[in-house]
Amino acid sequence: MNLASLFESERPVELQRGCALSFVIPVYNEHESLPLIYERVSEVLAAGPEPYRSSYELILIDDGSTDASFEVAARLQAADPRLRVVQFRRNFGKTAALQAGFRLARGARVVTIDADMQEDPVAVFELLARLDAGFDLVSAWRIKRNDPASKIWPSRVFNTVVSRLTGVKLHDFNCGFKAYNGEVVRELRLYGDLHRFIPVLAHQQGFRVTEVPVEHRPRRYGKSKFGAGRLGRGYIDLVQVLFLTSYLRRPLRLFGAIGTLLFVAGALICGYLTVLWFQGVRPIGDRPLLTLGVLLLITGLQFFSTGLVGEMLRYSSYQPGDEYHIRRVLDHDQEAPSLQ
Repeated sequence: MNLASLFESERPVELQRGCALSFVIPVYNEHESLPLIYERVSEVLAAGPEPYRSSYELILIDDGSTDASFEVAARLQAADPRLRVVQFRRNFGKTAALQAGFRLARGARVVTIDADMQEDPVAVFELLARLDAGFDLVSAWRIKRNDPASKIWPSRVFNTVVSRLTGVKLHDFNCGFKAYNGEVVRELRLYGDLHRFIPVLAHQQGFRVTEVPVEHRPRRYGKSKFGAGRLGRGYIDLVQVLFLTSYLRRPLRLFGAIGTLLFVAGALICGYLTVLWFQGVRPIGDRPLLTLGVLLLITGLQFFSTGLVGEMLRYSSYQPGDEYHIRRVLDHDQEAPSLQ
């Protein structure tokens, strides 16, 4: 079944019979820990405050597992009407699993957690309390991580770099344990591996982001699905996110600035060689410096032209609502004019 068609066909009904909380759990080869995370989440929510105790749903997204994860999830679903299970045809990645869960979630608030049982769901009420305090996205912060050093140190470097470059002051961007207001997940557009940068994307849209320290446990079953290869992908994804959040709506600011610098550098080189020529210093035509100067001039013009083309494309697809994100509108008129 195509997920988009499932979403389109079910969404109006789901909105009518929504719930207070949706728990989204991506699953990939976690058949041993899956019953444990399901039982723990159910136990925590059953003992929690209203309205969460009586109005919640669980959504398991099987991201193309090759073990018995789907069979385990199917048995759990058969005994619990609050549990919904989606199985991908193959492994599409965590971003796709989260996006599917977000699209199917009916809750006014959404919580995500990994199925490996390294975070205790009991901390969910601390995250929800921060939503009550006015934040839109609350991320768990694994202060003392129980992972190998080969995962901890690259993660720390990644978190430090992302925090400084994006201005989002979090210590742990990639923790899967997060709580969202429903408005956040319905406005996010995730693809590729952008799940690592969800707080950055939410912050860029004007949502308020914070974090809460949580306990981190050793993995009981299986092994981590993320190897050293994620470092290179993470670098490329970071460049992508920086561009999307800083220059997507203003491409000329990036390409125009780079093009201007290159053009000026080429012009200075060519000007210097021209002065030498007038002073009688010959020949200059076979100097590598001349080739560099001309190359910089041409490259600078190409970058500037790319920025202009980007601006034209941006203008042709422009919608007024692209430039702002409204939190709320206060108006005495029942039919206020549309801002979109």
